[in-house]
Amino acid sequence: MAKKRPQSKGKQQPQLKDGEIPVVGAREPCPCGSGRRYKACHGRAASHAVTELVQRPFEGLPGECDWVALRELVPAATVALTLKDGLPDGVPSVTLATVLPMAWPALRREDGSVLLGLQNDTSSGDISRDLADTLQRAFEAEPGTPVQGRRAPADGPRLQDLLAADGPFEPAVHAGFEFWVPDAENASAEVSASLERANAAAIPTVRLTGVDAAYWCETPEKNHLRWVMPHPEERLLDALARLHAAGASSLGEGTRLVGSFRAHGLTVPVWDLPTGVGAEDVEKPAAEFAERLATALASDAPLTADERRARGGLTNRQVTLS
Repeated sequence: MAKKRPQSKGKQQPQLKDGEIPVVGAREPCPCGSGRRYKACHGRAASHAVTELVQRPFEGLPGECDWVALRELVPAATVALTLKDGLPDGVPSVTLATVLPMAWPALRREDGSVLLGLQNDTSSGDISRDLADTLQRAFEAEPGTPVQGRRAPADGPRLQDLLAADGPFEPAVHAGFEFWVPDAENASAEVSASLERANAAAIPTVRLTGVDAAYWCETPEKNHLRWVMPHPEERLLDALARLHAAGASSLGEGTRLVGSFRAHGLTVPVWDLPTGVGAEDVEKPAAEFAERLATALASDAPLTADERRARGGLTNRQVTLS
């Protein structure tokens, strides 16, 4: 076998503290001076930090349930965001948007305002940290330019660090994506084409006004109500099973609780609605269901045999979105 080449005895790199180790390429020597590649040394902890999945990335933010809905369920919506330390100089407003043209992570408009896209692929396991990194870079971007995605620093701030904890979170659901540009008629050809494609694919969606985070949507086959709920999953499934077994889980004639999604640590019950049932038709039934659900959630009684069967059916029809 060939002999290993002796290691050259050059000047040893100074030892640095963990907090001072810069990020370098995976195959490059680790800046700490250990002689190992970065990926086998300090890069291992950094990689783990940015890939570890945060189950509830929006926990602690105002409107957590609506954050989940806008991330997973709603095609076109915007929300004005309130920053903890106020708006930076030259930034008149910050708006969260479900989707931006060409799937940009963020956009700094000509007037300095910022649009932050929510429905984007993220490179780490913490959506909140990725969005916070994108938002901070948008503040520094030149007006009129988009912000590209990147891997957020493992020790960077999260949205919970940047947004006001007591700020309002009031989504405005739109029929299309004209909010992308102040003047859609004079948009560039690239943006206009993206706008046309997005509008054609958008499913009509309406946010109910009488209950929180419930969204009606229209599809060719049937309509649906998808309702993001903040309750612990196991307790919520028990409560839904109690109502389902008692014949009290529907939202009126022809409607049916068909299952639920699991998204970003929260549960999203889903009802099938007849094609002719619109958002305004389920406002009152949804408010009445919320009262029945509150009563069922308060019960600590063991599930009956029928309720256990109902719970099993609901669990079997649960789909994880994230």
